[in-house]
Amino acid sequence: MPLELTDTDRRMLDGACGDGARLAMRIMVRWADACGAGELMDVTQAHIDGCGLLSQAGLEFAETLAGRGARVTIPTTLNMGPLDLQNWRDFGVPDDFAAMAVRQAEAYTRMGCIPTWTCAPYQGYLTPRFGQQIAWGESNAVAYANSVLGARTNMYGDYSDICAAVTGRVPRQGLHLAENRKGQILVRLLEFDPAALRDDAFWPAFGHLLGPLAGDRVPVIEGLPADATDDQLKALCAAAASSGAVALFHAVGVTPEAPTLAEAFQGGEPLETFDVRPADLAAAARDLSTAEDGTPIDALLVGCPHFSFAEFRSLADLVRDSGGVSRVPFIVITSTQSHALALRGGFLDALADFGVRITLDTCMFHTPMLSPEVKVVMTDSGKCAYYAPGELGVEVAFASLADCVRSAVEGRVTRRAEP
Repeated sequence: MPLELTDTDRRMLDGACGDGARLAMRIMVRWADACGAGELMDVTQAHIDGCGLLSQAGLEFAETLAGRGARVTIPTTLNMGPLDLQNWRDFGVPDDFAAMAVRQAEAYTRMGCIPTWTCAPYQGYLTPRFGQQIAWGESNAVAYANSVLGARTNMYGDYSDICAAVTGRVPRQGLHLAENRKGQILVRLLEFDPAALRDDAFWPAFGHLLGPLAGDRVPVIEGLPADATDDQLKALCAAAASSGAVALFHAVGVTPEAPTLAEAFQGGEPLETFDVRPADLAAAARDLSTAEDGTPIDALLVGCPHFSFAEFRSLADLVRDSGGVSRVPFIVITSTQSHALALRGGFLDALADFGVRITLDTCMFHTPMLSPEVKVVMTDSGKCAYYAPGELGVEVAFASLADCVRSAVEGRVTRRAEP
């Protein structure tokens, strides 16, 4: 169908709003044509993922937009960057990499983006509200915004995200539309002890199972506890968006669009039903590990997505109770905001005494923070465990945060029973 543009759209496309806005609108129009959208629609907030991956092409694109005078027209936050701008020297990041990363950061802030530098934007500034139309990048953030908050966004990848922020417009299609948010498959949790569902290790393992089960369909989950925490849902979103293409799920009695099973399916019936039992979850947890119990560890990595204030509190309690110190580098990745709250909460001294190192506003996959000697890492993150073998060339052990602390003291993979 032919694309209908508003007068404002045409003004941007004709260059009346500047060359930067013209370039961004040209990309939006081409995208709308490609996906068959008949019109563009307004979005009122954006989150930029394109600022995170450092490449010559990405740097050039950002500097070209900024150099042509592009400025965001809606509140726009920034995903984690390729550099801890405050502490990069402490992690041995090369000067030439840092110089390029700083240039890229400056290009995005010059366009008016807010330097939140976090892959978990829902934890702080400008958390969107139910029903709000937004343009977010970063897979875990998209899943969380749609599923947990009930905002509406498609996956805005590099570099459609910044074009949406500059124009304030996106194609009217996909998960922006209520009819496309209807549940398609039913996933039932059966025979689980309530204590197992409260275990933090359950959530990333279940997310890892859910991703390939759902594919690109909208799953409806029956059986999750109504008192699930924000961090548990964060872990579920991150793992499901990594192992699959989950951008939206409905959890009956938990997430906004699923107060009942009928409402999650918008009055319809599931195309398929899948039953998940404890043995299935145990298999998913095993699939997240390539390193066996007893394997010596070279590094602990937690904070994927970024560590929250509540996770800092849990980690501080665990290291105090451990009565030991870490024998291996124990790295926490977090945002400046969560770090500031942890400092105010009085958690950082205990972590420092244990041997924890904290890096801010970046990601283990996008900045060279690990030495080449690191061959085995341990993590409580389903997303990190899924990507680490390919992205970092390491073996990985997945376990709970408590097991990560226990293993750090032992210097080897030490896990209790599987979730």
